[in-house]
Amino acid sequence: MLHTASSGPITGLDVLYLRLREGDVVATGEVRINIAYLNGLQADVVLAEALFLFDRIDWSRDAADLLGDEAIWAEASAPVRMLLDIALHDLLARRQDVPLAQWLGAATALPISHSTNQTLFISTPEQFLAQAENYARRGFCDLKVRIGAGAFEDDLWRLSQLRSRFGQTVKLAVDANGAWGRDDAEAKLAQLVQFDLAYVEQPIPAGNFQLMLELARKSPVPLMLDESVSSLRDVEAIVEASGRLWAHLKLVKLGGIAPTLKAAAALRRGNIPFMLGQMNEGAVATAAALHLACATGPTFAELYGADGLADDPASGLVYEQGRLTGPQAPGLGLTVDLSKTSLLKEFA
Repeated sequence: MLHTASSGPITGLDVLYLRLREGDVVATGEVRINIAYLNGLQADVVLAEALFLFDRIDWSRDAADLLGDEAIWAEASAPVRMLLDIALHDLLARRQDVPLAQWLGAATALPISHSTNQTLFISTPEQFLAQAENYARRGFCDLKVRIGAGAFEDDLWRLSQLRSRFGQTVKLAVDANGAWGRDDAEAKLAQLVQFDLAYVEQPIPAGNFQLMLELARKSPVPLMLDESVSSLRDVEAIVEASGRLWAHLKLVKLGGIAPTLKAAAALRRGNIPFMLGQMNEGAVATAAALHLACATGPTFAELYGADGLADDPASGLVYEQGRLTGPQAPGLGLTVDLSKTSLLKEFA
């Protein structure tokens, strides 16, 4: 079960798929839709929007033309754009018989593999420590701790337990999901210095960039923005901050592979550390983030989303020794069995 300061308890993932067929080439897109705690969009609203948009698309047009048609993307929400964007990218790479990472510009011989962190969600002390031990045994030594849902003293205790058990053999970061207030954030950041954190993610709510920048100027720990990064305009503001703020890029916030690739390029030009990450998502969406990470070389990667999922229609991803690895195959490279899903509508 997932549990963060903003999500509350989540027991499963509701996922929407889009399958595109062009002759013998079959491609798949995916988006998770039960994430209203992130974007304010209820699952049924996203579903209705997707069906409405896909009913109006001329599917006889070439995939590359659809991908470049700004009119289509301008009227859709980020989750619906992500769903269509992934499916089109998978189709275009499969058509050329190359892995998507290579189609996006990665080196030809590059393995479809990248290191990833793992997240320790809010749980009982026993579950928390057992999960940390399990990740360490599997070679995942880059850990991010969700904080902010309870007493700050409890957050400090959990971090102290990790440093006591693992020392400097693990990299630690924390994610408050915007749970702190502006009045106590500075004091809390000062107390976190003792744990040698790589960064603190989204300490205060999104919506006041200037306040976040002021907090970053005083913070002894680097600040990573997540919920505050939902458009290329947000990325431009982070670049203009000259490295005081870092960015966590997610396809579901920015609307797919194409805009996230642009965001990563802008951050690289500005020499701004960034993370290529995701929600807890199925293997198709996770593979899209993996291929994009291989093509962009982020400072940090958060690709744990499909680790340990039950009933995932897609297969082919492997988590081991601190890395996520996908098949060296065309497109996203996965095998997708949509017989495990419910068909909502066909478009011709």
